Amino acid sequence: MKIITDERCTTYHSAGHPERPQRVARTIEKLRAQSELVLDWTTPIEDVPDETILRAHTQEHLARVKAAAEDFDGDTPAHAEIIGHARRSIGGALQALSLARKGEMAFSLMRPPGHHAVRESAMGFCYLNSIAIAALEALATGTKRVAVFDFDVHHGNGTEAILLGNSSATFYSIHQHPCYPGTGSAHVGKNCFNYPVAPRTPRVEYRKVLQRALDDLMKSKPELVAVSAGFDAYARDPLAQETLEAEDFHWLGESMRKLGVPVFSLLEGGYSSDLPDLVLAYLKGLAGK
Repeated sequence: MKIITDERCTTYHSAGHPERPQRVARTIEKLRAQSELVLDWTTPIEDVPDETILRAHTQEHLARVKAAAEDFDGDTPAHAEIIGHARRSIGGALQALSLARKGEMAFSLMRPPGHHAVRESAMGFCYLNSIAIAALEALATGTKRVAVFDFDVHHGNGTEAILLGNSSATFYSIHQHPCYPGTGSAHVGKNCFNYPVAPRTPRVEYRKVLQRALDDLMKSKPELVAVSAGFDAYARDPLAQETLEAEDFHWLGESMRKLGVPVFSLLEGGYSSDLPDLVLAYLKGLAGK
């Protein structure tokens, strides 16, 4: 199991913001201390070129992120050097893609997250859409069919908007609705599939929805699966009202491993102090432990 991280991603913050450095710092600490899994640590691909990013975003939006002259919205501050952090997050996704193609399980433990960033703007703690960029990179470099599976509790609206209409990509999002950002109530187009779950849905019922989405994903016969791994459907997450426990994230990891195709995962949301335990549970499932 390969863990991709770069501790520079813990060097920016806004006071009181839930997308805080400790999400990654404490998870690194937990993973380094545990002895149940053999983990190999590596770093993101450096120097992600603009051309790779511009498959998913407009030139104007990329310029705004480079400048970071003003906050993007009330949730998405203009940190100094956020372009460097966002590029490294993309680099983590691209490294995970490369490792998956070599038959390795890989998890990119980076921030900022990406799945809310749409083609022309940042939003929802997300500046550039790492998973969409990685999916498009895969398609540009030989993969014929890619699927994105997003189990973050918030709808992956940015990934959907970027991949909508791409006949070589399918997108599956299982998320609380109603909840931020308010989208994802139904399927969109021919390749974007949404599985809204009501607040406080019992765990057993939530798992059934996740399984239905996985069954639908496999019908699309992907050669590669990219996972937006958000851990905020956890019962004690402060930003949503769902019911999953660590055992459910372990089951999700097992389910990814059993797909029988290359899989790589990126950290998206998850704002509880228990995030390190939830990530470890997911990784143990991926590893078959």
